[in-house]
Amino acid sequence: MKKAYIQLTNDQRKELKGLQIKGTLKVRVQKRIIALLELDKGQTQAAVAKIINQSNTSVSQLVKRFKARGMQCIYDEQRPGRPIDITDEQRDKITVLACEDAPEGHSQWSLRLLADKAIELGYCEHLSHTQVQNILREKNSNRTL
Repeated sequence: MKKAYIQLTNDQRKELKGLQIKGTLKVRVQKRIIALLELDKGQTQAAVAKIINQSNTSVSQLVKRFKARGMQCIYDEQRPGRPIDITDEQRDKITVLACEDAPEGHSQWSLRLLADKAIELGYCEHLSHTQVQNILREKNSNRTL
């Protein structure tokens, strides 16, 4: 297998070692730091893959990202997704609704029932049961959890 070396500057090495010492980074970031430092030492991609317990493809992709993005390759890129468009006022209304008595025929609120009722009352246009769960967790409400 062809060796893939990464040439780090002294500043980059110092930065990576400093981040490594922090200890507050995610495991995947730590593994990327270790991989870059090992590749800089002259290790092969296969050897580095074994060291960090990842596939050869993962290490190869890291090398490509390093060449394209530099040191930012150790961090995950922003992922697409629809932003949550629920205001604090709407969150408060949903929390208050969860604290009220459940509708007739139900012993307690379910997350789906809360989401449907919030839409019915016009609190918001769309709301999933997962969003309701997150809202109630933020408000430290364990009424339905």
